[in-house]
Amino acid sequence: MTSARTHRVLFVTHAYPRQPGDVAGIFLHRFARALQARGHSVRVVAPASPGYPSEAALDGVSIVRYRYAAEPQETLAYTGTMAEQAFGSVGGFAALLGLIRSGARAVRREVDRWSPTIIHAHWWFPAAVQVRLARVRTPTVATLHGSDVRLAHRNPVARWLARRALAGVRTATVSEWLGAVSPVPPMAIAPMPLDDETFRVWDGAGERTPGRIVFAGRLNAQKGILPLLEALATLPSTTSLDVFGEGPLRAVAEARVRALSLGSRVRFFGNAEPAHLAEAFRTAHVVAVPSLEEGLGLVAAEAILCGAPVVGFRSGGLPDVVDAAAGTLVEPSSAGAFAAALRTRLASAPISVTAAVRTRLSNRLSPSAVARQYEPLYDAAVTDA
Repeated sequence: MTSARTHRVLFVTHAYPRQPGDVAGIFLHRFARALQARGHSVRVVAPASPGYPSEAALDGVSIVRYRYAAEPQETLAYTGTMAEQAFGSVGGFAALLGLIRSGARAVRREVDRWSPTIIHAHWWFPAAVQVRLARVRTPTVATLHGSDVRLAHRNPVARWLARRALAGVRTATVSEWLGAVSPVPPMAIAPMPLDDETFRVWDGAGERTPGRIVFAGRLNAQKGILPLLEALATLPSTTSLDVFGEGPLRAVAEARVRALSLGSRVRFFGNAEPAHLAEAFRTAHVVAVPSLEEGLGLVAAEAILCGAPVVGFRSGGLPDVVDAAAGTLVEPSSAGAFAAALRTRLASAPISVTAAVRTRLSNRLSPSAVARQYEPLYDAAVTDA
């Protein structure tokens, strides 16, 4: 059943897929398509990217890209390095200011041109700031995804700015933990969707490989690739690690592999297509998620849907998706406990997460389920306007 009220939803975001196969903000595209399948219309306002047109459509979703700097400098978005670029140089900071101002103008222009019934800002920074600066009267919902909450939680100036940007906005966080540390009390805990068509157990799938650990994520400090390598060095020599992802610590991680004499046991695959990643999860003995303060933990959820048990830290949103039937979570203060949990899992024959657990997770995080969770927020925001 669709919502009794249909909406024209204007997504405002700094990350959205630019073409098929692009992973930047891919969960937002799944969400947009699910909303449209339920009768709503969605248009996306996002930053420009060199080589891409100012207006386009992807799977029926309209995308408007705004210019914010000279084309060679339009590199803040889509790479996951916005903070490093923006605060690493005068030019980067100037580009960030341009992105905020140009995004606000684009929001105002699309409100005038398209008359959305709802604006949905994804991440308070920069999206909710841009909506505030646009000075439009359209009811607004904002989703806080993780990195934006961590920024406000640690920085008093950012916390003040977040509260200003979110004043009068119906706010949701994607996990219970984010709700507890959010700069404003959320009105709902509403996750983002996962790809439950790609990430699932296939009939006739191959067996799990004993001793094979899989890691997927950005290679940075928050995702925990270096502690994972330290843990691997304490595990039996028959244990291997396949690493999927890129990031600023790639070279450091490769050097650590050499220093720990793990060269024959670790493989770096870089960024992978979802289908390839799903196959890795389906054949893994265990999927390691050593990240701290994860917004939700979609990688963990995707691994579970593929039947792979997860070992991670009891941190951030991971407890929302990993229970005792789906894996093991240990306290984040104990690297030894993390290695011990991996050792325990690897000492037993590989098993798959049960169908009941997978179904329960899919019923909560499928695109259609997430779209249904947001419809009452949209309806209430319009009613209260």
